[in-house]
Amino acid sequence: QIFLEEVRIYNIQPCPMTQKMEKSMKRIAKFHKVSKEQFIIDFKDSFPKYDEAAINDIYASIKLPKRATIGSAGYDFYTPIDFILKPHETIKIPTGIRVSINDGWVLAIFPRSGLGFKYRLQLNNTVGIIDSDYFNSDNEGHIFIKITNDSNEDKTVELKAGQGFGQGIFLQYGIVEDDNTTDERNGGFGSTTK
Repeated sequence: QIFLEEVRIYNIQPCPMTQKMEKSMKRIAKFHKVSKEQFIIDFKDSFPKYDEAAINDIYASIKLPKRATIGSAGYDFYTPIDFILKPHETIKIPTGIRVSINDGWVLAIFPRSGLGFKYRLQLNNTVGIIDSDYFNSDNEGHIFIKITNDSNEDKTVELKAGQGFGQGIFLQYGIVEDDNTTDERNGGFGSTTK
């Protein structure tokens, strides 16, 4: 009986490690959905065969990125649609997500580890980098994830809407002492390439 009471007491108290991690984590960003109008434009560009009623339903079902556990570094990005990706096929997914990020931080996008390990699923740009000023770009900072099934084992990736396929990790960065950049972003993806 004493042992059972001790277990009951232990189970209702917060884990010290959890409390320590919660206090030490910096809260530096917030995920949002892009507007329905922006999502429709971008989704039709990737998937022109969908009608507007279907796209409205897809928009309504979009889930904001979320960590799987308190120890997870990555925020899972969920596919808004079912898709099948055969070896060497590519798909560009408009996630419906944008993110506001504090200055001095960046969001790095990677494939989900398990999908990369099992299927060699890769991002076409290797690592997606979402800068803090992308939020205010002319496409509302809409995050796209373009992936390729790079399987050399003839494996097909099949995911249902709502399953995680990418993950985003917030990283802090610095600048050089003599940095004198004054340009501001005014476009969407790739707009800073010169």
